[in-house]
Amino acid sequence: MSLIADIERAHGALTAIRRDIHAHPELAFEETRTSDLVAEKLASWGIEVHRGLGRTGLVGVLHGARGAGGRSIGLRADMDALPMPEHNRFAHASRNAGRMHGCGHDGHTTMLLGAAQYLAAQRDFAGTVNFIFQPAEEGGNAGARAMMEDGLFARFPCDEVYGIHNMPGIPAGTFAFRKGPMMASSNRFDIIVRGIGGHAAQPHKTVDPIVIASEMVGVLQTLISRHKNPIETAVLSVTQIHAGDAYNVIPDQAVIRGTVRTFSAQVLDEIEANLKRVAETLPQVHGGSGELKFVRAYPPLVNRDAQTDFAAQVAEDAFGADRVVRETPPMGGAEDFSFYLEKVPGSYLFLGNGGGDHREYSYHGMGPCELHNPNYDFNDALLPVGSTYWVRLVQAFFARS
Repeated sequence: MSLIADIERAHGALTAIRRDIHAHPELAFEETRTSDLVAEKLASWGIEVHRGLGRTGLVGVLHGARGAGGRSIGLRADMDALPMPEHNRFAHASRNAGRMHGCGHDGHTTMLLGAAQYLAAQRDFAGTVNFIFQPAEEGGNAGARAMMEDGLFARFPCDEVYGIHNMPGIPAGTFAFRKGPMMASSNRFDIIVRGIGGHAAQPHKTVDPIVIASEMVGVLQTLISRHKNPIETAVLSVTQIHAGDAYNVIPDQAVIRGTVRTFSAQVLDEIEANLKRVAETLPQVHGGSGELKFVRAYPPLVNRDAQTDFAAQVAEDAFGADRVVRETPPMGGAEDFSFYLEKVPGSYLFLGNGGGDHREYSYHGMGPCELHNPNYDFNDALLPVGSTYWVRLVQAFFARS
């Protein structure tokens, strides 16, 4: 592995920044302290800072010493934390109750800051680098979309855009890529089943929405097993059923909630249409009625072939082919970087976070180091790796003819 010497020397300073951000986690669209910290660092390095995109998001603009004209590249890091407790007991554990950097966005932000500092000191390129520090990736809040609605790519044009996410379970420092669909769409649904309530001892005088909802849960599974092309991948999970509040009363309404994940918009269109059909017609068989409310949160994340090949080659050239996986399996999780890729060519990649051995066992919660787990912590050994990769990507981008 070949790290940039200046970035390697800054490892301690980067670790301090990352742990400071980890200790002060902020939820979606509340990242004011983190945004202030990022803005202060960028400005101190002579990088233009533009704030207020997506409420708490910001963009650092760096023009090359050989001219600001020509091509431009966007590099994105997410800043928000999760609404969850932290079980770790090390010194940099969360100081904000019920909030935790359980997905590594503290590390993503710091890696991009490390690259920004180095590139600002060198500026040995002709063109523009846009450092995109994004709020609200978690929970379907779509900070990426919010930044775009505030004119992200209109104000800061990018010929290509790239993002990195750490990934536990992949060896630390290993880069993983995938052309085409890499992460699924995220969608949620509510089905309201309406019947006729009444006394539980006289069910014949009612239309029981609980019975209808129970039958519907089974029917919904056939939308995947019998109505979807088996070659296509999709998941439909019912995660909530709400109805009634008394032992002896049949309620007049039941609500079914859940999620749908797909890797293509066409499959999603088909599942939504079938959901609507079942939701509206099945209750009628029993004398009730039904309604579907369907929300498309994040589209599938689809990497462009050319940009993915380019990004993987940069990793191989910088760290060796043994550190690169070019065809990592797709994931059912969702990512709002997908909104960027619908508008701008680019690629999203994983950087292995290891298996958790980087944690000090006398100070953490003894649980698995998985994303969204209260015992998770970002691996600080990755900070100079990610920063070096960002720099090499920028250099290779501007070196292309």
